[in-house]
Amino acid sequence: MKYCRRCCYPANHPLNIVFDDEGICSGCRIHEEKDLIEWSEQGNKLSGILNDYKCKTPEKWDCIIPVTGASDSYFIVDTIKNKFKMNPLLVSYNKHYNTELGIRNLAYLRTIFDCDIITKTVDPKIVKKITRATLNERGSIYWHILAGSTAFPVQIAVKFKIPLIIWGVHQGCDQVGMFSHLDEVEMTGKYRRDHDLIGLDEEYLLDGNYGIEDGDIEAFTYPHAKEIESVGVRGIYLSNYIRWDTKAQHEKMIDKYGYESGIAQRTIDNYNYVDCHHYTGLHDYIKFLKFGYGKITDNVNREIRFGRLSRNEGIDLIKSYQFIIPKEIHLFCEWLGITQSELFENIDQHRDSDIWTYNENNGWELLDSLDNHRNETIPFRGAEKNGCTFLKTSNRSDLASDKEYILIAKGYIN
Repeated sequence: MKYCRRCCYPANHPLNIVFDDEGICSGCRIHEEKDLIEWSEQGNKLSGILNDYKCKTPEKWDCIIPVTGASDSYFIVDTIKNKFKMNPLLVSYNKHYNTELGIRNLAYLRTIFDCDIITKTVDPKIVKKITRATLNERGSIYWHILAGSTAFPVQIAVKFKIPLIIWGVHQGCDQVGMFSHLDEVEMTGKYRRDHDLIGLDEEYLLDGNYGIEDGDIEAFTYPHAKEIESVGVRGIYLSNYIRWDTKAQHEKMIDKYGYESGIAQRTIDNYNYVDCHHYTGLHDYIKFLKFGYGKITDNVNREIRFGRLSRNEGIDLIKSYQFIIPKEIHLFCEWLGITQSELFENIDQHRDSDIWTYNENNGWELLDSLDNHRNETIPFRGAEKNGCTFLKTSNRSDLASDKEYILIAKGYIN
């Protein structure tokens, strides 16, 4: 396997990473833009865009912001509402795998910023039906979240005729350098289908023997291009206009608003995805079993690029985290009504043969290890290390229910 000589990404990254003549990946090269772009100019562009969509009457919503109980939502809402004085409508898709901490973070988000919010909760029976199908088709327990959270905000934009949606970071740009920040790429249905949904269109599920009906996929269906065009819906990414640094952003929100962090089982990042039992747990473990790398690789690569970790430190962290078996596997299996053996037999069908091989005596083995490429390192030029400690905040209340999914709970703070 080929690995980037500056960060730790492998060549089999599902977003199609590429390497230059020096063996440095496209994600690292695009990250260099963060220290070259005149961000004040990009900020002025953002201000101009927002002004074009600001309503003349204060009771109307200016834009839509998709939110969760984690993942930079506080930073995005703070930026758009408090800095740029917009009146956003918050839109949230219920993940079903909710933690108590995430429910509370979302409730405080709504209350602190005094925003209207619309939440979509799909019938759990439908979500389970969809998840059985996507587990079989793509080895994914997370597809319904990816589909719902990218479709529902667009559905609301069309329904209420709110043309501007504001997203946070563009994953393809941030991880693998699929685009330059200066391209200022926007939301598209094609990118959603090909990458967010791992090539699995919601209508494809109707053709399988899963008992899925037309009404079951309504929540996951992206509006037709004619509907989007009739309203003029566009979705912009703040990371094209702001020097995006999720670690620094979360720490500002912890200090300013009391955002609560958690503890991730399989990575160092305590800030992102604390709202979901499985994103950095079982979902991430499945990612490792499929591609030979997990969220710890994503996180250390980001920190390497910012100069907060060396590549060798990153490799050591990856070695210490990537084989950890998450504790909550039983929680998912009980919810879906399958055994752990059935779960992993299914996942085995989706392993990437470029990195995994099956040995009759030892079972599944990695064909190569990142540790074998430790001496290939090319460090960032001029990068300065300034520490890579993630804060563990105190909790506003005991997490008494943190061993179960919380579908619906109190959504506001008195």
